Amino acid sequence: MKRRNRTWWKTATGLLLTAVMLFPVYWMLNVSFTRDQDMRKSPPDWFPVHSTLDGYRTVLDQQMPYLATSLVIGLGTVVLTVAVAAPAGYALAKLRPRGGGVIGFLLLVAQMIPGIIMAMGFYAIYLQLGLLQSVPGLIVADSTLAVPFAVLIFTAFMSGIPRELIQAAQMDGARALRTFWSVVLPMSRNAVVTVSLFAFLWSWSDFVFASTLAGGGAHEPVTLGIYHYIGNNNQEWNAIMATAVVASLPATVILVLAQRYVAAGVTAGAVKD
Repeated sequence: MKRRNRTWWKTATGLLLTAVMLFPVYWMLNVSFTRDQDMRKSPPDWFPVHSTLDGYRTVLDQQMPYLATSLVIGLGTVVLTVAVAAPAGYALAKLRPRGGGVIGFLLLVAQMIPGIIMAMGFYAIYLQLGLLQSVPGLIVADSTLAVPFAVLIFTAFMSGIPRELIQAAQMDGARALRTFWSVVLPMSRNAVVTVSLFAFLWSWSDFVFASTLAGGGAHEPVTLGIYHYIGNNNQEWNAIMATAVVASLPATVILVLAQRYVAAGVTAGAVKD
């Protein structure tokens, strides 16, 4: 009986904590359906009694270009991150270059650099190269956040691939690049999905690089699209929250679909056989 009571309290506590953490999401949905005249109502409506779709109409009218730009930047960041990090992870895991330990340490240090410092550096470089307010510039900048993490994930995962498979490919005449492309990369599907997911989420939610490198340009991501709604005398909260809801959908769908691959990719290399 005591064990059942403990289990009940654990379940209740877990549900309570989950409800607290998910309450901002619910409130975002609630506000997205709330009319402008009800925004400052006291006490506020806990449910959208007089619901409206004006916020979502605003999203369709004004925010679609921002969402399309974010999608292009996110997919571009994924492609560039995997293209750079996968060969680097393979080299560190299987080719064992000199100074591999130092490189791994530098990758850890790179993740500790504040984004605003990197943004200032990119601004100075892009100003000289003419890449400010450009989609390729944002893709490269966002990739710098994902590549160090991605290399570590690929290194941990590829270290667990049996060396006998690589040796068998080499005995068949495959060189390092062919071995990587035909043997190692297909076996690293979980790591590829994990890296792609995190790279996409980081680029999708980026604001620092976007505001520094693309602010005022013709191609701005959705984070700046939301920011444009906020001003001294203009807070279109239902439009802001509706945009946030729509912007959350791609990331939510991708996370749900890729969940099992992410779990396998993140825990790769945690244990040794």
